[in-house]
Amino acid sequence: MATEFTGGGDPGRSIALLWGVTGAGRRGPKPRHSVEEVVQAAIGLADADGLAALSMRRVAETLGLSTMSLYTYVPSKAELVDLMLDRVAAEDEKADLPPSAGWRPKLEHLARQGWARAQRHPWITQVGVHRPPLGPNILARVEATLQAVDGLGLSELEMDLLTSLVGDYVRGSVRAALEAREVELHSGLTDEQWWALNEQLLKGLVEPTRYPTTLRVGEAYKAAKETGPDHIRSFEFGLQRVLDGIAVFIDQRRANAA
Repeated sequence: MATEFTGGGDPGRSIALLWGVTGAGRRGPKPRHSVEEVVQAAIGLADADGLAALSMRRVAETLGLSTMSLYTYVPSKAELVDLMLDRVAAEDEKADLPPSAGWRPKLEHLARQGWARAQRHPWITQVGVHRPPLGPNILARVEATLQAVDGLGLSELEMDLLTSLVGDYVRGSVRAALEAREVELHSGLTDEQWWALNEQLLKGLVEPTRYPTTLRVGEAYKAAKETGPDHIRSFEFGLQRVLDGIAVFIDQRRANAA
């Protein structure tokens, strides 16, 4: 579940800070730090301990400021989270694709960027983004994603629905992978240890005639010497199936138009 939601701060202050509008920061004497330094300190703390552990007090301590002084840079944690998300979106490098590349390699690249970004910053999965930060870096990513499916004969609403579908898939896959990482840390057991323990406990309880397919799949994993899901493989497999579905939809729209 999300621990924070974007778009919860003061809209005027958020937009001013996101876009670097003059007057958005501190007034009076020249500040000791920049808003960018505040954002980077917050990202570092969230990377290390998660979003729930992030507070204005901790950010202030990291920068050697009082909490009240920090509020002269960023009015609240809500605006700070918006700034953090927009900042990490700027880390994505431009796709090294030929001009003739089609929509599919473009969406693949953007989806893999989203996956990689979440591995670097797991806390982003703890943020509800129904009302996204309207900053320059996030809007640039939205623009790149929409451009990938532009000119295919789709309506603007269909373009948005398709790109949202890919984004939702990436977000769900990332959450599953990160939850697997977290459960191992909290339980102290690897997936291999957990499955081995439960296999012993289930002996004599699971009737082969009742669960034949489940047992067959489990035996296939054992034969392949795999102790659990490969999350990168699962992500890539699912991404291709989502894109396969989009390809069918695009072909249908083109056929109808013809």
